[in-house]
This record gives sequence, C-alpha cells and structure tokens, in this order.
Amino acid sequence: MRRAAYPGGMAESGNLHPFHGGSVLIVAFEGWNDAGEAASGAVRAVRDQLGLVTRLEIEPEDYFDYQFNRPSVSTNDDGDRVLEWPSITLSAPADGGNIFVLLGTEPSRGWKTFSGEIIDAAEAAGVTGIVFLGAMLADVPHTRPISVFVGSDNTAVQDFWALEASTYEGPVGILSVLGIAAEKAGIPTLAIWASVPHYVHNSPSPKATLALLDRLEEYVDVVVDRGSLVADASAWEDGIDALAEDDEDMAAYIKQLEQARDTVDSPEASGDAIAEEFERYLRRRNGRDDKAGGA
Repeated sequence: MRRAAYPGGMAESGNLHPFHGGSVLIVAFEGWNDAGEAASGAVRAVRDQLGLVTRLEIEPEDYFDYQFNRPSVSTNDDGDRVLEWPSITLSAPADGGNIFVLLGTEPSRGWKTFSGEIIDAAEAAGVTGIVFLGAMLADVPHTRPISVFVGSDNTAVQDFWALEASTYEGPVGILSVLGIAAEKAGIPTLAIWASVPHYVHNSPSPKATLALLDRLEEYVDVVVDRGSLVADASAWEDGIDALAEDDEDMAAYIKQLEQARDTVDSPEASGDAIAEEFERYLRRRNGRDDKAGGA
C-alpha cells in the first residue's frame, strides 16, 4: 500500500511539511557520489553530534566486489593484525529522536537487492522521508560560495518548495537507485548536491561539507554544530590560493571560472543554471566511465 505523501508535521501555511514532524533518513555514500568527501563528511557530522547508534550493519559479503572495494589491514592496540571490511551502517537515535543516518561505501553489486533491504529497514524504523546528500566535481571556483543543487522526484515535494525534477538521462549512482525505490514505496525523497572544484579533487572539501549542512538545515528539523569546519574551510581555501600563486596557468583558469560563476549569479542568469551544471557533470562522468569500461 502506498503511503500518504507527507506523514510529517504541519508547516506555517497549514500544509503538511515533507520532512518535519516525522522520521527522516539522511543518506550519503563514499565514492562516486562523494567528491571531496563532502557528503559523507556532512552525514558523519550529523551522526556523531546527535549520538546516533548502530541499528543495522549491512553484510558486506552480499554487496561488495573486494577487488574493487578492498578491505584494509591494520594493527590494533593489542598488536593484533585486523581486517576492516567496506561497510554500510544504518544509525538510529538512542533517545527516541527522529533523525536516522545511512552511511558507508557505495556498494559495487546487488543494487536491486540492496535497495530493497534498505527500504525495508527504513519502513521498519518508521522513516517518513529520505534526504540524499551528494557531491560532484564541477567547473566551479573555490573562491566563490559552493553551488548546491536541490531537487526531488516527488511532485508534492517539488510543489512545496518550488523545486524541479532533474531531466538527466543516463547512468546513475546508488543514490538515484535508492531514491526511485523509496518513491515507489511511498517515501518522499529530496536530493541535495554540492559542487566541488575539480582541480582540487584529491583533497577533502570542508567548504562543500559546510554548504551541504547549511542546506540540509533548511529542509530538515536538525541543527548541527559546525565545530572546526568553518576554520577548516578557510584553511582549505587559503591553501588553494597559495597553490595558485605559484602556478600561473592555475590562477588564470580559476579567474575564468570566477567570471563564469559571477555571470551565473547575476540577476539576468537563469534559475536553472545550477541544475544544468549538475546534469553536465553527470554527462561528463558518463563519458569517463564509458572510456574506462572500454579500456
């Protein structure tokens, strides 16, 4: 049986609010969907600050190809060699709160079965809405505010916040697969994606993590203390500035990106600019994956 669109609380307008009043699952996966570790960093901050505890640990043997997602070995405090396997964990409030978190490495196989397992666990936990956080590499400058795309495939969510559905068609990650499965189960979804400068793709991006947390708080009734993130974001930006000072080509390229971003942010720019940027990223990613697959 399909659920009502919004099982949550009431908004100021008297309409049911998608993600206030019910139980919300916030989701991020490391890997393809997590440029600069921004999405996983944001969800980890939510989990740690709310003191969420493990409710379900997904069996890795079912969903990981260990040649692709290899386990790692380390030495513990007792001097024993131990293996750490790729993992996905559903964390729940210990005190009857309403925020749940799903965090881990993107699975490499069995996505249909995996999605079914996650949706079953969400329904068992009484989840009434799911928010997906992601981060993408994009042609954006580090010196400007992080671009954030917010969208939904749920028409009621779109109407409530005047959002648009993505028109992208092509290969997707596990977030999209889970999103479609959730909507089919009657659980409304929202996707929040941050754009991370592609020229610093090898380093974590605390500035993008901050941007995701800022937007998350606009849609979900949760407050996350920023801790050291503000200082970390400033240091991240200063570090890239220092690199650019010693690299004329990099500095010139960043200047071009700044000009392009300022044009997008101008009053004359289309409101669809960030959505189009998101879809360009997915198309570029599709092209890279096709080349890798044919190698």
